[in-house]
Amino acid sequence: MSLPAALSDRLRGILGTRLSQTAADRDHHAQSEAFHRSPPPDAVAWPESAEEVAAILRACNEARVPVVAWGTGTSLEGHALPMKGGLSLDLSRMDKVVEVRAEDMQASVQPGVTREALNTELRATGLFFPVDPGANASLGGMAATRASGTTAVRYGTMRDNVLALQVVLADGRIIRTGTRAAKSSAGYDLTGLFVGSEGTLGVITELTLRLHGQPEEVAAAVCAFDSLDHAVECVSATIQSGIPMARIEFVDAASARAFNLHSGSAMPEQPHLMVEFHGSPGAVREDAARFGDIAAEFGAQGFDWATTAEDRARLWRMRHGAYHACLALRPGASGLATDVCVPMSHLPAAVHAAAEDIAAEGLIGPILGHVGDGNFHALLLVDPASPDEIAAAKRIATRMAERALAVGGTISGEHGIGIGKRGLMAAQHGEGWQLMGQIKAALDPHGILNPGKLVPDRN
Repeated sequence: MSLPAALSDRLRGILGTRLSQTAADRDHHAQSEAFHRSPPPDAVAWPESAEEVAAILRACNEARVPVVAWGTGTSLEGHALPMKGGLSLDLSRMDKVVEVRAEDMQASVQPGVTREALNTELRATGLFFPVDPGANASLGGMAATRASGTTAVRYGTMRDNVLALQVVLADGRIIRTGTRAAKSSAGYDLTGLFVGSEGTLGVITELTLRLHGQPEEVAAAVCAFDSLDHAVECVSATIQSGIPMARIEFVDAASARAFNLHSGSAMPEQPHLMVEFHGSPGAVREDAARFGDIAAEFGAQGFDWATTAEDRARLWRMRHGAYHACLALRPGASGLATDVCVPMSHLPAAVHAAAEDIAAEGLIGPILGHVGDGNFHALLLVDPASPDEIAAAKRIATRMAERALAVGGTISGEHGIGIGKRGLMAAQHGEGWQLMGQIKAALDPHGILNPGKLVPDRN
């Protein structure tokens, strides 16, 4: 397929050579980090300003052509795939840090700025942006998917760290939501509406972010446990004790084996916790000692402290590389990555049940996660040519989601919905899912923004 000739001419007038219909560019925007794939878009556009995004959306809305925003392509549920063709709107060239207001602990950025690029820019200020999903994702994409990650247990998710947005609506209107003030009670929370909307309500073209002070002292460690249950029970006990963890990550024995193969580490092939503490030197020592006491009660062994910044970077680089490390456990396999989030009191049972399901289906499926807030992941390794294995992986993912809902949890703590979890939305939200569809229809009456995602199909 191709864009209507009149639309193509109009877009080329806006973008010039920054509109592409080559097979290579189109195919690149039909891939995803996980196993999800789609037909390629009809064209790819690289805007450089909010005004260009507005002109593009206005033209596509009038022509009834779908538009799917694209950041860095690191999402795991196929959020940015053009399931119905149309235009892939690649925001990677909108990559400027607009302003850093150190005295307000805020920064304004364009959506294509990545989290690592922002933190590089902030080095001289003593501030940092804490939300860390692992991948060097774009901040616009992180807001659109309401991302979180390893530091959410202390610093919160994108929901907590986005103060204001500039958004272009489907008809080309440019709006601003939120303020630079610490709080507001002025009307609907439109910022909260767009954070997590996965590109279905508008295209984010600027973000105002909350920054945090660099901690005076940082300490990190990894320790092993003799069983999955003991490791996860230790997490629950640690959080209930009130220790202010900066990170507390769980990896199972299969993940430890993958790290050893991929990173050359020498971790015992047992469940592990990876932890980090932030604060003053005295507070960090006290928190680490308290955690050590709790971990000892659950049989922790082989504490390995990362005593230098280089050691800590190596530890978290290994954790952030878990997806690709685990894929190497089964060369040629694809990964069906899924996550759920449950109340902390139900975390041990939820992880145990997921492990039993994976074993019963006969799949390799490492379990790991940001368990300090009840969020854990399974990476189910399947032969992409085996319908039976793919069906088994989907059964496991569905059962994980159903158990999470049964105890008041959610079908996704951070991956989002995209293509992979859309079929579970009615089970979580009931009539609320239909309301989401009505909001979508009000803001995007022609349904051009990321169609086939997040909300119900229109009648």
